[in-house]
Amino acid sequence: MEYKTPVLEEIERYISSNPLPFHMPGHKMGKGFKKGYFDRIAAMDLTEIPRLDNLHYPDGVIKEAQDLAARAFGAEHTFFLVNGSTCGIHAIIKSICKPGEKLLVGRDCHKSVINGMMLWGVEPYYINPDFDVGFGIPTVISPQKVREAFEKNHDCKGILLTRPNYYGICSDLESIASIASSYGKILAVDEAHGAHLKFNNALPKCAMELGADVCIQSAHKTLPAFTQGSYLHVKSGKIDVERLKSILGMLQTTSPSYVVMSSLDYSRALMENEGEDLLESLIKNIDWFINSLKAINEFSVLSVNSMGNFLTDRTRLVINVNRIGLTGFEVERILRFDYNIQVEMSDPGNIVCIATVSDAREDFERLFLALADIRTRVVKEEKTADINLYKYNCSMGVPEQVVSLGDAFNSRSKKVQLQYAAGMIAKGTITPYPPGIPVVCPGERISKDIVDSLSALLKQGGNVNGIGKHDEIEVIDYL
Repeated sequence: MEYKTPVLEEIERYISSNPLPFHMPGHKMGKGFKKGYFDRIAAMDLTEIPRLDNLHYPDGVIKEAQDLAARAFGAEHTFFLVNGSTCGIHAIIKSICKPGEKLLVGRDCHKSVINGMMLWGVEPYYINPDFDVGFGIPTVISPQKVREAFEKNHDCKGILLTRPNYYGICSDLESIASIASSYGKILAVDEAHGAHLKFNNALPKCAMELGADVCIQSAHKTLPAFTQGSYLHVKSGKIDVERLKSILGMLQTTSPSYVVMSSLDYSRALMENEGEDLLESLIKNIDWFINSLKAINEFSVLSVNSMGNFLTDRTRLVINVNRIGLTGFEVERILRFDYNIQVEMSDPGNIVCIATVSDAREDFERLFLALADIRTRVVKEEKTADINLYKYNCSMGVPEQVVSLGDAFNSRSKKVQLQYAAGMIAKGTITPYPPGIPVVCPGERISKDIVDSLSALLKQGGNVNGIGKHDEIEVIDYL
């Protein structure tokens, strides 16, 4: 009998096509695993039998592995997460804040931060990032904005920032840590895209080195680890570790994956012992790619030079394509269906590639040749991408919060067409995905500018979570 297995069948089709993945997970379809480590992956899918320890009450090999990770990443305590960084974000918020308390949050946060505050009844105070017109992307949360936010919110428990952001741009965390400390507040960092930073001095320093009290790292994004594998690091007496353990015990599955945990152990060991050399080789390959692309004037690559004084992660490739007259969405589709190259994400002006120690020189050569060929095939006038959505969110203030996150969640709702939503109150989060940064959060008023920008983004081919197949969104129904 032939079984119908649509997910399995599509995965097998993708693998069989021999794609070039410039997307997560960081092991790049197994290339990042040394031969023999995960050859028996099905047999490794085990449970808490004698000598394999227990994630929720570790006193054996899991405790030893977590202690080794803490040493490698410069933390006092490290916890393995098998439910992804989302679980860790929710645990951090709950460990810092009680219901009704306030938390400063970068507006460029992942939607998991919004959901976590909604779950625990935490009141957000948002800080807008700066904005770069050339690439049309959010950049950094400035220390000055952080200081101003603390001055306005003496009652807040702390601040939660995303660093690096999806584009590899790093805020001045050392200065922000000093400011948070001067106010006696907790600094938590969503470092989901920065698990590799610790292992080469050519990269920005990681959160644990710069004064963060607690941080999350998605090992599966930039290290050779399986999806949902993340680390939660603590390096401060400001964090109640026992409370954090209890919360993780409530949020994480009672059947943790030994496949995921073993990959977290493997990633730490690999990077601790070989990470510096592996990253040096990766950076050399990326430098070759950037220098080669410079010869093609139609492309710009985000770098330290293009960002001025901002620190950027040199392993994150952000390629602006506007000068060839295409949107990032269009270039992503051309790469996927004409060249069998899949990037991590695209936006109106850029494609974003996640490069890791699992990538080889020939991967960058293949990407370069594809982009060079696309440039010769396309004859269009240069155009400026519609970046109003991103600019609005960064530069023109946070939408009006009409009702709290919790009240929005519990309110009655109705669905309306996006074009008629101006002036209404969002029931849920409206989030271009990727990167997963909310444009409108629950309880906020939807402005006409936002409606127009979302409509333009959809027309260009963008994907927006919170907008249905027929362009309908859920709003609060006061009737």
